[in-house]
Amino acid sequence: MTTVTAPPGTRAPKSRNRVYRQNRRHVPVLATLGLLICMYVVGVANYDGFSDVQVLLNIFVDNAFLLVVAAGMTFVILTGGIDLSVGAVVALTTTVAATMLHAGWPAGVVLPAVLLIGTVLGLGMGAVIHYFEVEPFIATLAGMFLARGISLLINRNSIPITDGFWTAMAQQRLRFGQGIFISTSVIIAVVVVLIGAFVLAYTRFGRTVYAIGGSADSALLMGLPVARTRIAVYTLSGFCSSLGGVLLSFYMLSGYSLHAQGMELDAIAAVVIGGVLLTGGSGYLFGTVLGVLVLGLIQTILTFQGTLSSWWTKIVIGALLFAFIVLQRVVTRRTR
Repeated sequence: MTTVTAPPGTRAPKSRNRVYRQNRRHVPVLATLGLLICMYVVGVANYDGFSDVQVLLNIFVDNAFLLVVAAGMTFVILTGGIDLSVGAVVALTTTVAATMLHAGWPAGVVLPAVLLIGTVLGLGMGAVIHYFEVEPFIATLAGMFLARGISLLINRNSIPITDGFWTAMAQQRLRFGQGIFISTSVIIAVVVVLIGAFVLAYTRFGRTVYAIGGSADSALLMGLPVARTRIAVYTLSGFCSSLGGVLLSFYMLSGYSLHAQGMELDAIAAVVIGGVLLTGGSGYLFGTVLGVLVLGLIQTILTFQGTLSSWWTKIVIGALLFAFIVLQRVVTRRTR
């Protein structure tokens, strides 16, 4: 009688344990979602007009370029890497676009040209990282200096953009009612996020990205295309950076070599606060969206408060980063 009851009794605990471990990976994302809801409730309770729908939509309007850059950064960090060049590539994109448009080049030529510049830079950094086994921190730091230096060499002054296509894209609005709208940049950012989320969740490339972040050596032994995927990830990040630069030029209607200073840190902060492990292998693009919204909501609350310096944004982001890194460590240790 005792031998009959043993096998069923041993399977049930393993199944419950497996489900419990999968849920733990969602803890950082759920924590970010909870933080976002708490911040919004606090804002609504303390400031008049904070509950207006347009206030929420303005967070997307003001951070569409950061959302695109952070989407590319998510792919990089999921492989266990880092990309410090994204802010400089954004500045280079705005400078080159404004310079070419000011010189009379048509927008149909300028737009693909600046997207190609960022993509090629990302491709080069990815190739250096993989084939020469250079640490991503060093390779992308060199890329950051290169991109920022080239943009300063082209023009040190702010260049206004008056091109018809650029101004039309900047002023175009998708309206949902009286005083409720989003910009074209938001639509582009949402499309980028949806494509990125689909790629990560349902394609072989996405599964390889997670596998490299978990263990690059194991992924190589499994026959996965580690080299191709790692280079493609940095190429993708370069493309997203240049696309983010285009959206920033729509937002600012200018090109400036000092644009987007520190944006690489904002993108990394958004990804980490969104629950992506800095060591790679775990996280979701949806979490990055929440991370960007948290950063945007902090700025919105400071704007409504009116008496606090903008440096409080950095202080709050720093505190949140510490908290979420500690949370990641706790979740990772318990999962093991």
